[in-house]
Amino acid sequence: MDGTASLLTVAIVAAALVVRAALAELRDPGSTRARWAFASGTRAVTAGAVTAVVLGFVGWQHAGPGAVAWAVLAGALVAVVADRNPPGG
Repeated sequence: MDGTASLLTVAIVAAALVVRAALAELRDPGSTRARWAFASGTRAVTAGAVTAVVLGFVGWQHAGPGAVAWAVLAGALVAVVADRNPPGG
């Protein structure tokens, strides 16, 4: 897979996550704030940032700059998982 296709795939995944959050907000106002509460948690943000930096560094060396976008996406997903207070449901 070339770099352009890889970046496009990351953009599509990120757009899907944003659309999902927007649809959830339309169905239940205020739900997105609860889902994105992890962004204010030090533990979750630190875990996500460390993951993004490490994967970005390793990925850049092995696969070039396109891997950095994947590293950022992985860091965001790790931050969601590392959150101590996940949203209910």
